[in-house]
Amino acid sequence: MHDSVSSSLIQNTKSMSIQIGDKAPDFKLRNTEKAEVSLADFSGKNLLILFFPLAFTGVCTTELCTIRDDIANYNNAGVNVVGISVDSLFTLEKFKAEQNLNFPLLSDFNRTTCTAYHAIYDDFVLDMKHVAKRSAFLVDSQGIIQYAEVLESAGDLPNFEAIKKAIQELAVNN
Repeated sequence: MHDSVSSSLIQNTKSMSIQIGDKAPDFKLRNTEKAEVSLADFSGKNLLILFFPLAFTGVCTTELCTIRDDIANYNNAGVNVVGISVDSLFTLEKFKAEQNLNFPLLSDFNRTTCTAYHAIYDDFVLDMKHVAKRSAFLVDSQGIIQYAEVLESAGDLPNFEAIKKAIQELAVNN
């Protein structure tokens, strides 16, 4: 009986997801400079949060380099960007340097933030467990989710055009 109750609670938790209009879950993570970064640090600012599975993999590199190459447009629209993965901050530091990434990477090594955002693969490739799901969340200056995309396939990229459209709508409504 106890196992079925536990299993039911886990299923209910898994089926819940972050929706547009929800308050963004807070986080406190370390960046590649070992400093603590929290959602509160971006209070009053718009923030694009990108969860990505693993540094040094093909699709993740493509995703983050796409953002790197377009960072001026995000900054000009008043949007800060952070990337979050379950990699250690030391791995992320090397990845950021090698790819010349021009936005913060945060380590969710303990998987608290990707779990809070329901952006975690229970099972990943090569028998890896609990890896961040490729996801994009646009959080407005009030801490409210204005765009949410959680991808089931790690081989897919976020819809950058839809993200940009959400940013434009945010600018119009502010």
